[in-house]
Amino acid sequence: PNRLNYPLMSVGISLPRIDARAKVTGQAPYPGDLSLPGMAHAKVLFARRPHARVKAIDTRAARALPGVIEIFTGADVPNNEYGLTLFDAPVMVGTSGNKPFDGVVRHVGEKLAFIVAETEAIAEHARALITVEYEDLPVVDGISSALAAGAPQLHPNYAGNVMHRYRVRHGDIEAGFAQADVIVEGDYASGAQEHAYLQPEAGLAYLDEQGRVTVQVAGQWTHEDQEQIAHALRLPLDQVRVIYPAIGGAFGGREDMSVQIVLALATQRLRRPVKIIWTREESIIGHHKRHPMRAHARLGAKRDGTLVAAHIDLKFDAGPYNYTSNKVLGNATVTCVGPYLVPHVQVDSSAIVTNNPPSGAFRGFGSPQALFIAETQMNKLAEALKMDPLELRRKNAWYDGAMTAQGSPVPAGCSIVQVMQTCVDGAPPLIRTTDKPHLRRGRGFAAAHKNIGFSFGYPENAEARIELRGGRVIESATLAYAGADCGQGNHTAILQIAATALGLPPERIELVVSDTATSGSSGSASASRLTFMSAGAVVGAAREALKRWHEEERPARARFVYNPRKTTAMDPETGACDPNITYGYVAQSIDVEVDTETGHLRVLNLTCADDVGKAVNPQQVVGQIEGGAIQGVGWATIENFVTRGARVLSNRFSTYLIPTSFDVPETVESILVETPDPNGTLGIRGMAEMPLLPAGPALVAAVHDAIGVWIDTLPLTPERVREAVRKAGLA
Repeated sequence: PNRLNYPLMSVGISLPRIDARAKVTGQAPYPGDLSLPGMAHAKVLFARRPHARVKAIDTRAARALPGVIEIFTGADVPNNEYGLTLFDAPVMVGTSGNKPFDGVVRHVGEKLAFIVAETEAIAEHARALITVEYEDLPVVDGISSALAAGAPQLHPNYAGNVMHRYRVRHGDIEAGFAQADVIVEGDYASGAQEHAYLQPEAGLAYLDEQGRVTVQVAGQWTHEDQEQIAHALRLPLDQVRVIYPAIGGAFGGREDMSVQIVLALATQRLRRPVKIIWTREESIIGHHKRHPMRAHARLGAKRDGTLVAAHIDLKFDAGPYNYTSNKVLGNATVTCVGPYLVPHVQVDSSAIVTNNPPSGAFRGFGSPQALFIAETQMNKLAEALKMDPLELRRKNAWYDGAMTAQGSPVPAGCSIVQVMQTCVDGAPPLIRTTDKPHLRRGRGFAAAHKNIGFSFGYPENAEARIELRGGRVIESATLAYAGADCGQGNHTAILQIAATALGLPPERIELVVSDTATSGSSGSASASRLTFMSAGAVVGAAREALKRWHEEERPARARFVYNPRKTTAMDPETGACDPNITYGYVAQSIDVEVDTETGHLRVLNLTCADDVGKAVNPQQVVGQIEGGAIQGVGWATIENFVTRGARVLSNRFSTYLIPTSFDVPETVESILVETPDPNGTLGIRGMAEMPLLPAGPALVAAVHDAIGVWIDTLPLTPERVREAVRKAGLA
């Protein structure tokens, strides 16, 4: 033990989750469980209307209610703006302010007031006493209405209701289609998706022992939360502290601010602890969703299956504010052709401003929508060519060093062909016959790739700090690390990596995690990056700490910042760039049973092969595959997020359905492919988002195999499937 050339001691072993016992026994504190002496309680007044000017907010009756401590509005926020990548949204909408977007409600989940009282019941009663005078404005409830002639401009920063545009120009698209013997095309659409994490938004804010405004909350990037709080309150960064207790799921839904800033504001002003817990309905209207998508796509190939041209026009509904739409759209733009080599590509993409709930990060980050297009096009092309779908993909698939449509080489470690073959070989036989003639069965296949790490030139890094203690030998160690464990098991994986790098048993390493006061930034638990990036930081810190230990430094302390290879931004005219550090690869085979009488689907078998590079904890990887795949099945089948006039109708779990145990396939086969990634420490590549990506196109292909009709709109609701059955003449 304790040497620089360490053995692989813990990586690759399915150690028990370090938080498992506390979570299953109820001992793990989530933000909603926290309390402090003298704690006040808070509620948010939401606008609950999609577009209106706020003319007056009357809080007098609410303030007069016994037990009300204070009511904050937008006028109380020193710098009333926030945003993960752009400051284009108000913390709270007020009647006036120094920002051009202040004073106008642009979606139903806008905050108008933050009510603080001695009890939650009093805060809720006070909220009901606040009256707001509105001037209703025209509502823009979709992409078409936002782009229609005469549509009102919804945000002063985004002319013509277009938030962002990207384009790819690779080769000569007209010459490409002129070479095509077969062309397939389609109009594709998919809806919003609610994250539906177990714990709704909640948090506790207080002043710590050093007088810092401290917020304990569920999130995905402690240091980014810290920066946005400090920016809004005009506080020095070192006067704000963010701590994550147990998180309770995220899936991208906690990347953007919810309760963080308003909690910090109240505690800073009142000098006492303040707590809030949102209801499920408040959570659904109060945080962003997966981007709804509309697209038209054409794909051309020669008779032998060689791809020659792809043209995609892609539009995302961004809602009224950016959140991460600029990044999500960019990711979709470079993904919508799939992991295939096409010599002539044209992509035009745009994020459109509407009054629908804001769109933002959700597991896959634009790739599920983009790959629904790419993979359905490939399946349609295979049918048109009378070619095996796997063979068509093998013929055109990426390989190491191949030139992409962005004019950059595919990073080393590309395993998409191996993953596809492994998936097909691992799928169980499909029994097509049933004893009921109205039940028809089919199988669908899709593959996908996913960026690992931040893209387009973002300065990507992660930090870790290690301290070694002991006499002649190392007796114990502490790893300080800020990464968020949203339930995916990251802290267990990082402990295993540290144990391997230090040559210590895991039980002799103490983790100090998810606190801006104890470590530098590890970046976000997103982009399938956290294990990939943090492994580099932890191993780097371990090497430096061991070096100092062998130089007789006691205790030995080391801080290491891991920086991967750089990426580059898209050229605004051609889309040329080196967009991503590396990629993960996944393939999925899905069997469905279609009830032609009702349109209901039953998923029979799901086989998912994922190249994880090196599985740090194989059992956790299997759990990620199962959870991600089922989340993808939910998005593609029963999760129907409904708005009317930009008002949310599916605002509770009785109207927004998510998969239960009854919706899980009869068999889920998780196949771990381990092709070491040369870009990743210990060969690791991230994988958390990958299992969701192919579910949509694989399900559509399976339904087509069963009934002979392509359905180009998700989700595959019974009504939509029943209409396809009718068109097929099977009803």
